Amino acid sequence: MNKITIEFFNDVICSFCFPMSYRMRQVQKVMPEVEIRHRSFALARSEEEYKAMFGSRAAAKEEIVTHWEQANRIDDLHRFNIDGMKKTDFPFPTSMKPLRACKAAFLTAGDDAYWDVFDALQKAFFVDNRNIEDEEIIGECVKDCGLDLEVWKSHYNSDVALEAVEKELELAKSYEIRSVPCLVVNGTHPISGVLPLDQILRMIREAGSTQE
Repeated sequence: MNKITIEFFNDVICSFCFPMSYRMRQVQKVMPEVEIRHRSFALARSEEEYKAMFGSRAAAKEEIVTHWEQANRIDDLHRFNIDGMKKTDFPFPTSMKPLRACKAAFLTAGDDAYWDVFDALQKAFFVDNRNIEDEEIIGECVKDCGLDLEVWKSHYNSDVALEAVEKELELAKSYEIRSVPCLVVNGTHPISGVLPLDQILRMIREAGSTQE
């Protein structure tokens, strides 16, 4: 089998990316030879996009939280704190600050750091019901992942991280990705949605073998 590279398109605010990230961690354990690269996808770049989709940001939160119930059923560990989220008073976060935070982590220490910060932010949001658009909370998650906070901040506050996110949003368009989670195997084999682990593994192996 040829070398397999998986581009894992995800968004921190994506409820279905939460269980998918866990399953991709299992994929990495079963297939350590596979290279997993994280790619940005923005479900909602701004408050205006929430208004366009749902009428208001408040309505967006009310609707989106109902999606958590399905995501929680899919999640292998059933980690979502849905009742807790309903009691929060902060608006539903937009995509760009958390995505930029993850990309700054990548610039600090590579894909492993991106993944660690991504998972930390998702846990903070879906389990601990914290506002991951708040830069203080973002910084706490980064620090908890063991990254050099000052180095990370230098990347987060630079144009480089934002430009990297924007480049990946354009890449998603070129792949015609319209929703996440989505895996692109070796640049040509898209796998969409949260699939069972055995199916993910089978599809990855089939994609790799077709290019031998």
